[in-house]
Amino acid sequence: MMAHEEQSSDKAIQHQSLMDLLDKKKPLKICAPMVRYSKLAFRTLVRRYGCDLTFTPMIMSNSFVRSMKARDNEFTTNKGDRPLIVQFAANNGKDLADAAELIAPYADGVDLNCGCPQRWAMCDGYGAHLIKNPELIRDMVRQTKARVGRADFTTSIKIRIHPDLRDTVDLCQKAETAGVSWIAVHGRTPRERAEPANHDAIKLIKESVGVPVIANGDIRSLEDMQRVCDHTNVDGVMAARGILENPAMFAGYNLTPTHCVQQWLDISLSLGTPFQCFHHHLIYMMEKMVMRADKRVFNVLTSTAAVVDYLEENYGIHPSTEVSIEDTRGSSAPPLDRIM
Repeated sequence: MMAHEEQSSDKAIQHQSLMDLLDKKKPLKICAPMVRYSKLAFRTLVRRYGCDLTFTPMIMSNSFVRSMKARDNEFTTNKGDRPLIVQFAANNGKDLADAAELIAPYADGVDLNCGCPQRWAMCDGYGAHLIKNPELIRDMVRQTKARVGRADFTTSIKIRIHPDLRDTVDLCQKAETAGVSWIAVHGRTPRERAEPANHDAIKLIKESVGVPVIANGDIRSLEDMQRVCDHTNVDGVMAARGILENPAMFAGYNLTPTHCVQQWLDISLSLGTPFQCFHHHLIYMMEKMVMRADKRVFNVLTSTAAVVDYLEENYGIHPSTEVSIEDTRGSSAPPLDRIM
C-alpha cells in the first residue's frame, strides 16, 4: 500500500474541507513541500505547533504511477495526518491525473510543482519550466479535476514568478479559468536564490485573481507572517526554511523550544524515522541551541542511539516514552539542498 497506516497515539482529526478552512481561517499557516524533509514525522511535529496544513515532499508523478515500490517509498501517512496536500512533479496532464486518482482517498488535494528551479527539472519540463507554458498548466489542472471529481478535493499549483509580472498574472488567471483551487506563490524568479522575496508581486497576483493565494518566501516567524499578510492580503503563508529551523514558529516561538526537540524524539522514534532524516532535522532545529564547538561533535554522530545519548547527557532531553531505538548507521549531514 502506498499509504501506510502507521501506529500512532494521535487521534484521527475531524477536519472540514480545505476550501472551507481557507475561507474561515485566515491566514492559513502552511508547512511547505520540502524535498526529503516534509515527511510524515515532521508533518506530525509541526501540526502540534500551530500548523494548519502540510505538504508532502515533491513526488515524481510518472514513477509514482508506474511503481508500487515508488508509492511505498514516497508516500506514507496515517489517520492524524490531515489536512494533507500531496505535491507532484509532472509535465503532462495524464501523469498528474493518474497520480491524483491514486492518492485521492488518503489526502485532501494535489499540488502541481511549478517552481522547482533545479537544472534537471527544468531540462525535463518539470517545475519552474512549466511557468513558460500556462496552457499546459491549464490542461493539467482540468484533467486532474475531471479525473478525481470530488468537490472537497483541491487541485492547486505552486509557482515562481516571471521577470515580467504580466506573464505571471496571465498564468494565474488562466489557471483560475481552468478551475484551480488556490495558488501558492514563491516570490522569486527561477534564477533567484537568496534575493529577498518579492511580496509586491504576490500582492499584485492576489489582486488579479479570485481564488485564494498563499505567500511563500522569507517567512520565519509570526511577525513575518503578519507583515506579509498586511502587505499582500493573502489567504495564508507557507514556510520552508523557517519552519525547518524552528518547527514551533507558528506557535509563536522565535527559537526551537526544548520541548519541541523532545517531541521530535518521541514522534520520529515511534514512526521508525531513518537515522539520516532524524539527525538532519535535529541539526537544523538545534542550530542556535548548540554551541559552535559542540556542533563539530553533534553533527558527525552516526547512530540514533548516539544522538539520543548526546541529547540526554548535554541538554537533559530524552524520549518521554519507551521506544525502540534502531542503531542505524549514517553519514554526517551535507549542506541543505534547495527547498522548493
